[in-house]
Amino acid sequence: MSDGSSKYHIGFGLSDLGPQPPTLALLCGDPERAYRIATAAPEIVLEKKLSARRGLSSYLLVLPDGRRILSATSGMGAPSLSIVVNELFAVGIREIIRVGTCGSLQDDVKVGSVVISRAALCRQGAADDIAPPEYPAAADPFLTLRLVEAARELDIPWHLGVTASVDTFYEGQERTLSSSNPHLLRHLRGINEEYRRLGILNYEMEAGTLFKMAGVYGFAAACVCAVLANRAAGEEVALDLKAQAEADAIRLALRAAGLPAAYLVDQK
Repeated sequence: MSDGSSKYHIGFGLSDLGPQPPTLALLCGDPERAYRIATAAPEIVLEKKLSARRGLSSYLLVLPDGRRILSATSGMGAPSLSIVVNELFAVGIREIIRVGTCGSLQDDVKVGSVVISRAALCRQGAADDIAPPEYPAAADPFLTLRLVEAARELDIPWHLGVTASVDTFYEGQERTLSSSNPHLLRHLRGINEEYRRLGILNYEMEAGTLFKMAGVYGFAAACVCAVLANRAAGEEVALDLKAQAEADAIRLALRAAGLPAAYLVDQK
């Protein structure tokens, strides 16, 4: 356990978290999404902004039952996430729900729905520093079930399955039309179709490393991602559906964190 001193990257320590420090964090790559989580419902008390060091915004929240949780930013990609998660664990966090965005690989996983990851195909260099490549990148089943139950209760379109976690947004996800580099390494040519045939639901960039860290460190991790692109149809992000899809992922994660459903009114 931490001695209470401020951690170098996240900018806060156990002593900043009060007499009843949180054990659960909602973690996202986008600092603006971390703030949206912190202000998603009037019944959530934003007790204080803990830090914005290096763009890693973190907020201490109080739920209506008095429990504290964190809304925190991991930054983009697995290397940044690995640093943040290491330091969050040091200050007492033992459950992490990643609230992200993703691109669908399957025709039936529509833009605007959410994907709940039960495991990840982990193609990430950061994860190899945590555990061997063959070490399973699996979500915590109980925390994942809370996400599934929340999606059912809130009537949010959802899918449960395997996620591909990769290190790059362009080359690693076989983007050639929207990328500055249209030339892919041979092992990446046709990777989308290969993954589709394996039944992989979506691409994102952090869950695999998060899941491996959870297994090695000894905490519970889960992931829900809003689907913003259908890679079976193209490469572009559906900006017109982005706000609603992200809001649904946030509502789902907050319900799984313990916020009563009555406070999570759909903003459509």
